Amino acid sequence: MTITHPNELDITSLPDHTQLPESDGTFVKNFQEHPQSILLTDSIRSTLDQLHSDGQYAIGQDCGIYWRLTEPPERGAEAPDWFYVPHVSPLLNGQVRRSYVLWQEYIAPLIVLEFVSGNGFEERDQTPPPSLNPDNGRKAGKFWVYEQGIRVPFYGIYEVKKASIEMYHLVENRYERLEPNERNHYPISQIGVELGIWQGRYGNMELPWMRWWDSEGNLLLTGDERAETERQRAETERQRAERLAERLREMGVNPDEI
Repeated sequence: MTITHPNELDITSLPDHTQLPESDGTFVKNFQEHPQSILLTDSIRSTLDQLHSDGQYAIGQDCGIYWRLTEPPERGAEAPDWFYVPHVSPLLNGQVRRSYVLWQEYIAPLIVLEFVSGNGFEERDQTPPPSLNPDNGRKAGKFWVYEQGIRVPFYGIYEVKKASIEMYHLVENRYERLEPNERNHYPISQIGVELGIWQGRYGNMELPWMRWWDSEGNLLLTGDERAETERQRAETERQRAERLAERLREMGVNPDEI
């Protein structure tokens, strides 16, 4: 059954995140996906910390979202490569989340991102679940689940091989494909950021990475990038001070006595 009206159910009788499988036995499909997830999380963390001063938000990376009760339970879950949920605790009842269970939370992720590793069919699959189409014998397609099952406002499909992002916005319960702005970014106005492609080196790989910018088009930096920027700033200031001291010495002034 699809959880559309949780208030009508006896929530205490439903499984929670500790009782549901945290893995369906699949694994990351290529060596780029894990660093891509880390890059997205690391660079947006400070922005979300400012937006949620109470710390109430959660980021999932390859974590299951249970949206429907099925047998086996895994058929009622999707595990996006990356997603963000506002206004929920990063912990649940003091425990690390094993999954995100909609009939416990009621709050859908604001944005879900999938990284294409194959031909992109899975990420664009609009097949309804078997209970709505009993003859198809298949699990519901990702696109259908995010649009009709979970109703995620923003759904992005990232293809590193094409250096592209395909972004959808939920309008009147249907996904409409978005057009990028003049910077070729997709604005997510609810959190004041833009999503786009950045060609560069992250870790030891030179690739077209999916990254965040602020609403003015400034790249959101990772912690390491911010530290390197500060190091370069400090080095520039040190060199400037050394040049000034040398100039003073040439003028017969001891800079240590100023």
